[in-house]
Amino acid sequence: MTRTLPPGLTVTVRVPASSANLGPGFDSLGIALGLHDEIVVSTTDSGLTIRVEGQGADDVPWGPSHLVVRAIERGLQAAGVWADGLDVVCRNVIPHSRGLGSSASAVVGGLAAGRGLAVKFDAELAYDDAVMVQLASEFEGHPDNASASVLGGIVVSWTETDRPADVEGTDHHPRVYRAVRLEPHATLHPVVLIPEERSSTAHTRGLLPDMVPHGDAAFNASRAALAVVALTQRPDLLMPATADRLHQGYRASALPLTTKWIERLREAGFAATVSGAGPTVLALGTSEFPAELRELAVADGLRVLEPGIADGVSVD
Repeated sequence: MTRTLPPGLTVTVRVPASSANLGPGFDSLGIALGLHDEIVVSTTDSGLTIRVEGQGADDVPWGPSHLVVRAIERGLQAAGVWADGLDVVCRNVIPHSRGLGSSASAVVGGLAAGRGLAVKFDAELAYDDAVMVQLASEFEGHPDNASASVLGGIVVSWTETDRPADVEGTDHHPRVYRAVRLEPHATLHPVVLIPEERSSTAHTRGLLPDMVPHGDAAFNASRAALAVVALTQRPDLLMPATADRLHQGYRASALPLTTKWIERLREAGFAATVSGAGPTVLALGTSEFPAELRELAVADGLRVLEPGIADGVSVD
């Protein structure tokens, strides 16, 4: 039986941005970054009020179709509770449509708020992060960004179904999304270069071929495995570990500034990749980002941030 939450419960959620793929780990590797959206949710007697501040305030719906609101409702449902009314405030810092997981962060933040309200009502209604990964990935369709925002650090994620991938009709069967957190090497230092332009994930995914050469698939399998070692134990291997043949080359024509800066940074010794579907550039290294490269990037219209690696979503 669904239980109704009383008015007056409040939670504050901080949810990190994320970067996916990290070069070769297409739809499987992710990292949580220290750019945080904040969501404050209170239960009320009835109705819905929502306010959005910061990034995307003029672009997102202020009503029940808002992604955070939908995720809050799903989080409440998963705990077996409901609220007659909600007051929601979103303070957005994560840039939208830049390859920094803003939609995944919105989903994770909403789910965490729903779980947090349920726990304030009854601690026994808590569910674990594995459920959060599953619920968030159902919204997203893949677990890399979502699991990074849930778990923090570096994540390896994967998808399972109850039927083999080559069996017709698999898409109609439930998918199970899983992820594990890896502890990043203490010296790992992410830098993001964020263009003003936006990118559509659907568009950039549409540039990918249905089939790739066997040699390219084998290349990426080896580099994705090496990336786990480089990110956690051997950062001196970051350059070969972030090489990719599955997706970045196919998207290059749609991301000319991104491609230019990936090449420039790799020539300078920084393991640069497309952040998710772009257009943000993610550079991984262990040394301070040079002032001269920063100045050149700013002159090209890029915002340069050094966000650090974040822990997962938190609720107060």
